[in-house]
Parts: sequence; structure tokens; C-alpha cells
Amino acid sequence: MSWLDATLVGFDTETTGISTDNDRIVTAAIITRSGDEVRTRTWLIDPGVEIPAGATAVHGITTEQARAEGVRPADALEEIASTLADALGAGIPVVGFNVQFDLSILESELERHGLASLESRSPRGVRPIVDPYVLDRHLDRYRKGKRKLIDLCTLYAVPVVADDLHAADADVLATLDLVHALAAAYPTIATVDLDSLHDQQVAAHRDWAVGFAAWLTSRGRTDDLPRPEWPVARSTAEGATDAATAPLF
Repeated sequence: MSWLDATLVGFDTETTGISTDNDRIVTAAIITRSGDEVRTRTWLIDPGVEIPAGATAVHGITTEQARAEGVRPADALEEIASTLADALGAGIPVVGFNVQFDLSILESELERHGLASLESRSPRGVRPIVDPYVLDRHLDRYRKGKRKLIDLCTLYAVPVVADDLHAADADVLATLDLVHALAAAYPTIATVDLDSLHDQQVAAHRDWAVGFAAWLTSRGRTDDLPRPEWPVARSTAEGATDAATAPLF
């Protein structure tokens, strides 16, 4: 039996912005899919800061709504990290689209609130992780065009309602379906063991990040270079605006 036929845990966040160091999580969703059984947990968080209008335009959550209906960040973050750590500790893959961003901002938020990191909670660290964005970029690296979630769902014939995307739970469901569609196009994804698949993504992301950073630098663009660490990237420069690849909407 392939790992695709077992339990998958999908994860996504919506945030106040694209800085994994400085921005905050506003909503999060974790969806556990085991065959036909689907269990969904969502969180609306009061981030403790103003939610910029640009972020609200993406996910629809205003500062006023978050303050009125959101839970304390520390409470939600503890639940999110515990749920993900339980899955990883059991060898269940956590699936996310461009999940480096979500995991990186989660780790920053946990540190901000004095909570144990996700990495420290799981005996094997933050693995196994499956990211269809990283896999598609590696397996079809020369394809032109955008690679947003909606683009890949269209390419791999995953039915979605475009207006529903940008909500964390809708993004997770689409991503879980996308993993299956990607494996149908590239069957080796389903046959390789999860540890090997994780390591292949680490290498694939590193190669892409190093190459793309070199290309940007050659053109004089030295700010916000992609970080080669995966699945969690942390900034090395104080005040850096982005430690991970910005979320792809």
C-alpha cells in the first residue's frame, strides 16, 4: 500500500503578511484525511496587531473580526503545534502547498510566545513533509507559467472553486487532492518511501533556491533571496522581510 492510501495531514495558514519573522498567523487549518474520513480543525486567531488591508483583501479577516472572534495566539499555537507534532511523531506526512512558509512562520510564532518549537516536539524533527509545489517545480522544472495553487489545480485537473481559495481550509483540501493528482502524473511519488521523498524535496528545494538566488544576485537583486533550508527556513538577518518563499495565492 502506498503512503497516499494511508492518513494524510494537511496544513495551511493565512497571515498578516509575508514575513515569517515579523508577521503573525490569523487563521490556520489542519485537515486529517484517512480514506473517506475527513476531520477538520480551524483556528481564528487575534494576532495582537493590526491586520493590513492588503492581507484582509486576500483572506477576508479584518482586525475587528479577529479581535472580536479570535482566540489567544498562545492557545491556538499550542494546539496547532501539538497536532502537527503528533502526526509527525507517528510518521504521518504533513502536506502543504509552499509549506516552507507556513512551517517557518509557525516556528517564529511559537518562539515569540515562549512555546516549544515544532522541531523539538517531534523525535525526528519536522519530517516527513510533502509539498506539491516543491515536487512540481522539481519534476517539471522547465515548464513556463505560474505555479500558484490555482494554476497547479488547473494543470492537474483538480476541481476547485477559485473564489474559495485563500481560506486555509479550502487551500488544504485542494492541496490534498493535488498531491494525488500529481502522483497520478508521476507515479514514482506514490512508490517511494516518505523519508526518501522528504530528502528528495530537501535537495530539490536547495538546488532551486541556490540557483534562483544566484540569478537574482547577478541582476543586482540581493534583498529577500530564497533560503535554501527546507521545510523550515529561518532568517539570519535582523529585520529581514522574508525568511521563506512568500505564500503563493
